[in-house]
Amino acid sequence: MDNFYTEIPELRYHLNNPLMERICELKERNYRDKDEYDYAPQDYADAIDSYDKVLEITGEITGEIIAPNAEGVDEEGPHCANGRVEYASGTKQNLDAMVKAGLNGMTMPRRFGGLNFPITPYTMCAEIVAAADAGFGNIWSLQDCIETLYEFGNEDQHSRFIPRICAGETMSMDLTEPDAGSDLQSVMLKATYDEANQCWRLNGVKRFITNGDADLHLVLARSEEGTRDGRGLSMFIYDKRDGGVNVRRIENKLGIHGSPTCELVYKNARAELCGDRKLGLIKYVMALMNGARLGIAAQSVGLSQAAYNEALAYAKDRKQFGKAIIEFPAVADMLSTIKAKLDAGRALLYQTARYVDIYKALDDIARERKLTPEERQEQKKYAKLADSFTPLAKGMNSEYANQNAYDCIQVHGGSGFMLEYACQRIYRDARITSIYEGTTQLQVVAAIRYVTNGSYLATLRDYEQTVCSDEMKPLLERVKAMTDKFEACTNLVKEAADQELHDLMARRLYEMAAVCVMSHLIIQDATRAPELFAQSAKVYVNLAEAEVEKHNAFITRFQADDLACYRK
Repeated sequence: MDNFYTEIPELRYHLNNPLMERICELKERNYRDKDEYDYAPQDYADAIDSYDKVLEITGEITGEIIAPNAEGVDEEGPHCANGRVEYASGTKQNLDAMVKAGLNGMTMPRRFGGLNFPITPYTMCAEIVAAADAGFGNIWSLQDCIETLYEFGNEDQHSRFIPRICAGETMSMDLTEPDAGSDLQSVMLKATYDEANQCWRLNGVKRFITNGDADLHLVLARSEEGTRDGRGLSMFIYDKRDGGVNVRRIENKLGIHGSPTCELVYKNARAELCGDRKLGLIKYVMALMNGARLGIAAQSVGLSQAAYNEALAYAKDRKQFGKAIIEFPAVADMLSTIKAKLDAGRALLYQTARYVDIYKALDDIARERKLTPEERQEQKKYAKLADSFTPLAKGMNSEYANQNAYDCIQVHGGSGFMLEYACQRIYRDARITSIYEGTTQLQVVAAIRYVTNGSYLATLRDYEQTVCSDEMKPLLERVKAMTDKFEACTNLVKEAADQELHDLMARRLYEMAAVCVMSHLIIQDATRAPELFAQSAKVYVNLAEAEVEKHNAFITRFQADDLACYRK
């Protein structure tokens, strides 16, 4: 593939969504930068044209540099020597190309050297990069950690750190420890205040840190002596220039080999507080993780796109029994299933990104002036939608990436098990997506309250009022019936008033909600662009209907006595 953007028309379709006009208006503050910066857009059309051009540049670099380097990077990987990380040679080339193209600090304001992009086109860039090399995507896309520093840091920190990221320096978020994985309340890395030097000092170990030898780190540490829960944790900024942190080792992983996953040793490392004490986990990590989860959703969609590309190309080229294997129904079924999950998952990803864009922009405006009552209502609406959609986008797309990579290998047959085919790398890289930045099980925990409080159901009923084409109307009626079953199953579980039953059924209710949402979104897309999405809409609704039927049968037929079978 020569250009990973222009050759995927679905991306340009999502860039031109009607909601983007409101997003641009908010992000650009009615285009006030046009008189100060010659590269700032004059109006909405100019803004979209700017995003399109940058996406095209990203797609070109991805096609010409990152993708050709991917296999070499996977084989070579990063190295650790004298407490420092040395990237693979291909990774260095990739970073150099992205920095020279100015593709860093993309969402940051222009006064810091950023492009002032909304989250949505930036997320598209992350998807494009991940489609070529998910490991490199981890390194490059961690620039979005700067969003948290921008949101919660002070003006002095903004002026010192944000321009460095916009100039191409790297970031990491140092959260996990040997005894604190998903349970971040157990973080024990110690932060103590050094009165003599007027700074904080960090001591302890962090584990499984992506891009752990980055230039700037956001670090979760225990600042309140004697505490053992989340209320004793604060967020800190560590600058690699100050020293005090060494890489003990780089983990030997199944996939994403280009991305160094490090164990870090903090020894009296100088750091500074980001935001207020005691809010590290309660407030700042939650914001950081929501951004990271959207990033993994984008990475997952990129991997699904890569799996589809490889499977389709192989199926067209490989001949058996005198014809290309794409002509066999069994292979065609796998390909159409991969594409349908890709299109539905991508629709969910960018719907989520657009929701995030609106509430984030309004949050930023609120730091400059008081919001109007209408803006406050808009901010509240989209913050809730973003919070409810993010665990769906991360959880479902990561599961789809794994399923699609599996099917990609199956299309390749025995060749898919051979290391010279890219599908095996895609398969290995995809596996982590349903684990890091919150497992799928934790996405269910994050989402289930929106099942039980009726938020997803309300959104689905709103979607039912959206105008669709005559071709899509039969599918819409089927999705309405699916939603009825989701509502009935939700009520059945709630009425049982049994927490154990509630926990057991949560994943099933989550998936019912998610496939109903994605069915609506793909129908909306097929209405606006049938040439791109009509086939996927039909295939996906078939798949979704089967999933809903499966979960409906399980929940409605489940007996109280059956709970004993699930206790271990």
